[in-house]
Amino acid sequence: MTSLKESFEKRKIRLIIFPGYYVPHIGGLETHVDEFVKYLSRDKNFDITVFAPNIPKTAEFEIRHGKVKVYRYPAFELIPNYPVANFAHPKFWKLLLKIYKEEFNVVMTRTRFFFNTLLGFIFAKIRFNKKKLVHVEHGSAFVKLQNKVKNMLAYTYDKTIGKIIIENADQLIAISEAVRKFLTQSLGVRREIPVIYRGLEFETIDKIKSHVEIKKKFQGKIKLCFVGRLYKWKGVENIIKAYRGLPPNLMKKTVLIIAGYGEDLERLKKISNRLLNKGIYFIGKIDFDKAIAVMKACDIYIHASYPGGGLSNSLLQAMYCGKPVVASPYEGAREVVIHKHNGFLLKHNSPERIRDAITKLIKDKNLRDQLGKNAKKFIKKRFNWEVSVKKYKEILRRMCG
Repeated sequence: MTSLKESFEKRKIRLIIFPGYYVPHIGGLETHVDEFVKYLSRDKNFDITVFAPNIPKTAEFEIRHGKVKVYRYPAFELIPNYPVANFAHPKFWKLLLKIYKEEFNVVMTRTRFFFNTLLGFIFAKIRFNKKKLVHVEHGSAFVKLQNKVKNMLAYTYDKTIGKIIIENADQLIAISEAVRKFLTQSLGVRREIPVIYRGLEFETIDKIKSHVEIKKKFQGKIKLCFVGRLYKWKGVENIIKAYRGLPPNLMKKTVLIIAGYGEDLERLKKISNRLLNKGIYFIGKIDFDKAIAVMKACDIYIHASYPGGGLSNSLLQAMYCGKPVVASPYEGAREVVIHKHNGFLLKHNSPERIRDAITKLIKDKNLRDQLGKNAKKFIKKRFNWEVSVKKYKEILRRMCG
């Protein structure tokens, strides 16, 4: 006779996810969601649909990982990196109506401040037959942009609509302890919030080779790098100032490579001043494979974030690539960087702190090698998708019981 537990686990759960962005858009959230559905979809008892903005424009519908249905609706960026639906386009309403007619058990949203999260909330709760809503939060602080007006609008949104979404979710999940702290202390959440870390695609990363052009172009140089979106809260300005503050003899031995894009790009190039393309190199927007290749070609990874993101994907990837890191304590770094064991964990992200730490690493190759080895071991042990997805499945099954 089939046990009650076996019968429960065999029940089909239909899940629809509303991420802020989805692949082929490049970013940590995008890869997090895509890898999550890849591993969850291996369980035949889960039927998964993703509903996301079509930015950059690609197929409106596709099947990923053999069985994950992906619908992409017409959208545009109201401000850089904040997409909204193109309500004037009939295709948006057609796709929305299509998924509205389907019977989902659970709706999942990711990161409170995206329009698609609000859309997912409305889809789940503003209807006659309400759906269970899981909200997975990725942010650990209020949004910080270069524009003060935009910051105020984002703060107001968080304190009103964002808070409504979070308070009305049937289940909250944080992707790091930093996120959980933000939800409880800054948004006043008074209920239990489990932390489920993301995993990494270890085999995929292992197959990617070091970036040949970077190694060849900067042969003999110690290569510092940052990979990520170029927003104020990433602290890239402080990395540049730290590099500019190096003694001349150390600066001659090193280069700083910055990979990514965002609203701060031109400002950061101006800050680089005379060192632009003469010590500081911006290589622009790159995909996942090239990002890993760049990390592997470099010697030291710098994470200089202000409070903001939940857990930096690039930081985890760089550590798994065996790179010693210099990290501010924010965006989850405090949870993964053990000072002088697998990197340097700074008290804050000031240029002076960053400069002093990278100076020590530039001077000591043996220290770089040892910290890098420890970093890879730490990540391989802690960030496993099989373990993380199992925790998600337990929550989803309990909600549908």
